[in-house]
Amino acid sequence: QVEMVESGGGSVQAGGSLRLSCAASGRTASSHFIGWFRQAPGKEREYVAAISKSSASVDYVDSVKGRFSISRDNAKNTVYLQMNSLKPEDTGVYYCNGFVDYFSRRTFEYWGQGTQVTVSS
Repeated sequence: QVEMVESGGGSVQAGGSLRLSCAASGRTASSHFIGWFRQAPGKEREYVAAISKSSASVDYVDSVKGRFSISRDNAKNTVYLQMNSLKPEDTGVYYCNGFVDYFSRRTFEYWGQGTQVTVSS
């Protein structure tokens, strides 16, 4: 069962921008918090940002604060990640997922295919 489909990735030069989309369904769409994560080559997947169902609460990892912006359209069951001032270290596969328990960062076990972001210097 597909619960999320990520899209919007691509290849950009440093300083460029991309907007990622996460079309959610099922448990992910109904999650109070939905997050974005990324996995760089040879590294473990890491948390990037999260947003509450009402969009009143957002959170970012320190490395993207001031550059990335997460938003959510509940009518479309879609979560977005606007990424500006991209850096080569932002390169990786980006995933979205719902949180089973946001405060422990525990997500649903299923992960989608993700969308590749490549930033060249």
